[in-house]
Amino acid sequence: MEKNNNRLGWLFTSPYLIYSVLFFFGPLLWSFYLSFTDWDLIAPSYNFVGFSNFADALSSKAVHAAFWVTYKFMMIFVPLVTAMAMAVAVIVHSLPRLKSLFLIGFFLPYLSSGVVSSLIVKGILSYTSPLNTSLRKLGIQVDWLGTPIAALFVVGLILAWKFTGYYALILTSGLSSIDNEIYEAAAIDGVSDRQRFWRITLPLLYPALYTTLILSFGVTFSIFTEVYQLTGGGPNFATNTWQMEIFNQAFRNLKAGYASAVALLASVATFVSIFGIRKLLEMWGKRNGWI
Repeated sequence: MEKNNNRLGWLFTSPYLIYSVLFFFGPLLWSFYLSFTDWDLIAPSYNFVGFSNFADALSSKAVHAAFWVTYKFMMIFVPLVTAMAMAVAVIVHSLPRLKSLFLIGFFLPYLSSGVVSSLIVKGILSYTSPLNTSLRKLGIQVDWLGTPIAALFVVGLILAWKFTGYYALILTSGLSSIDNEIYEAAAIDGVSDRQRFWRITLPLLYPALYTTLILSFGVTFSIFTEVYQLTGGGPNFATNTWQMEIFNQAFRNLKAGYASAVALLASVATFVSIFGIRKLLEMWGKRNGWI
C-alpha cells in the first residue's frame, strides 16, 4: 500500500518535475556550459575560452552599472511601493463594504501589459506631449527619460504603480487576520491611532510585510520591459539593469557565451543580495520582538 502511495505521489508531481527539468535545470546547465564559450548565437561552431567571459564581465563598465543600478532602483522602488501598498491596504481594510471591488481595481495594473503601460508613459513624457508643452510655457523644461535621476524615478514609479495593488492584497489579508478585540482593548486604554499602528498593527502585520518586502526586493533584479521600452538602459547606463545587459549582449551584440556569463553573475548577485536582505529583515523582526 505504501509503495502504491509513493508511486501515486511521483505521478502527481511528475508534471512539475518535468517542467523544472525542461525549463529550469536544462537551460541553467546549458547557460553554464555556454559561459565558457565564444558562441555568437548563429555559427554552428564555437571555441572554449575558459573563464575569459567572466573576467571580461567583471571588468565591464556596463556590468558594473547593472550591479549598482539594481540597488538604485531598490532604494526608489521598495520604499515607494511599500508605502503605497500599506496606505491602500489600511484604507481598503477600513471600508465598511465593497472591499473586494476596490482591491480588484487596485490589482488591475498588475495584470496590465508592461509594454502597453510603458508606451503610454513614453507618450505622456514625450517632448511634444501636453504635459511637457504646458511645463515649457511655465519656463520648466525636463528631459524625463534623458536625465539619469529622472529616468530612474520614472521607471520606479511605473513599477510601483504596477505592483501596489498586488502587495496591498497581501497586506489586506494580513490586516484581516488581526483580531478586532485587540483594537477594542487598545481603544479602552486610550491608545492613539498612531500608537495603535506602530505598536499593534505593524508587529502583527510583520509576516505579510516580510513577504511583500522580499517580493519587492526581488523585482528589482528582474526589471526589463519598462527599461527596454523607455530608455534602452540609458542615458549613459543609468538604467542598465541586469536583464537589459544580458539582452544587449546576447541579441544585439550576438555574444551568447558572454551573455551567459553575465546571467550567471546576475544570479549570484541576486541570490546573495536576497539572502542578506532576508537575514536583515529577520534581525529587524527579532529585535522588535515580532517573531
